[in-house]
Amino acid sequence: MRRCEFFRVLGGIVARFRPRRLIVVAIAVFALLPIEVSDAGWLPDFFKTSSKHAKSPKRAKPTRSAKLAKHRAPAKHRATRLAALGPVALPPSVLRPAAGKCDPATFRIVLDVGHTAESEGAISARNVAEFAFNLRLARQIEETLKAEGFAETRLLLSEGKARPSLFRRVAAANNLHADLLLSIHHDSVPNKMLEDWEFEGKKSHFSDRFSGYSVFVSRENPDFGTSLRFAELVAKEMKAQGLQYAAQYSLPIMGSNQHPLLNKETGVYSYDELIVLRKTAMPAVLLEAGSIINRDEELAMDSPERRNSIASGVAVAVKEFCDPRWALLGPL
Repeated sequence: MRRCEFFRVLGGIVARFRPRRLIVVAIAVFALLPIEVSDAGWLPDFFKTSSKHAKSPKRAKPTRSAKLAKHRAPAKHRATRLAALGPVALPPSVLRPAAGKCDPATFRIVLDVGHTAESEGAISARNVAEFAFNLRLARQIEETLKAEGFAETRLLLSEGKARPSLFRRVAAANNLHADLLLSIHHDSVPNKMLEDWEFEGKKSHFSDRFSGYSVFVSRENPDFGTSLRFAELVAKEMKAQGLQYAAQYSLPIMGSNQHPLLNKETGVYSYDELIVLRKTAMPAVLLEAGSIINRDEELAMDSPERRNSIASGVAVAVKEFCDPRWALLGPL
C-alpha cells in the first residue's frame, strides 16, 4: 500500500472514533502491519508534530545503501530507541515482531510437574505432599491449553530422588524439542519459620505469615530475554486473577532462599542456579502457584475454582506470548 493511500484509509478509520480512542486505534493498526512496513521507518513519522517538521532543515534523500543498513539494524537497537521515550502502558510483548508469532497447533509447551512421587517436595499444613498439588494443577493447565488449541502441550512427569530427577527432566524437555517450559510448584517457607499444630490427630506444621504466588526465571538460561517476557505475562495474569505475589523472597529473613526481585509490580524473581531453569535449551519459567504451608491458602489451592483460575491465567499468557496482537484485539 502506498503512503498516501494508507493515510486516506487510516483517516477514514480515525473519523469513526472519539479522540480519546485515537491512540488505541493507531497502536492496533501498527500491530497489524507487516513487519517490513514498520521497519521501513516512515510510520513513526506520522506521530511527529507538524511544527517539528516545519523547523527541521530538509535532509538529503538517503542512499540505497543507507536504506539497506537501516533495514538490517538489529531489533535491540530499535528497542533502545523505544526505551528512550520513557515508560509506556503496553506490555513488553506488544513490541515483539509480528513475524515471530507462533501456530498454536504446533507450538509445544512442556508442563513440568515439580518433584516426584519418591521426592514429594514440601508438606502442606494438612500433611499433603506438594507433588500431589503440582500434578493436579499441571493436569488442569494441560487440559485448558489443549482446549485453547495448543494441541502439542506435553505433561512432564519425572521419577527418582530430587537432584537426579532434575537432570532427567531437563533432558526429557530438551528431547521433546519444546518451545517453552513451565515448571509447576507450590510454596512453603524455611523450616525456621514453621510452627507446630495438630490436624486430624496428627502432628503437623504451618506458617500463616506469608502467602501468594511467585514467578522465577534464571538469568543463565540460554534465552533469558524470552524467559523473562513469558514470566512477566504469567505474573500479570496471576495478578489479573486477583492474586497477590509472595513478597518474602526479597527479604533478608529468607537467608539462602532470598532472591532478587526483578519486577516489584508483578512478583517476578530471578533464581539463577535452579537447574530446571538454567539447563533447559528453551525459555523456561517456574511458577509457585501459592503457599500450601499457609492454612487458609492451602484450602484455596485445593479447590477446583482456584486451579481453574490459575489454568485460565496461564492459557491467556501463552496465547499472548504466541501472538502479542491477541492482547490488544482479542482472538483473531
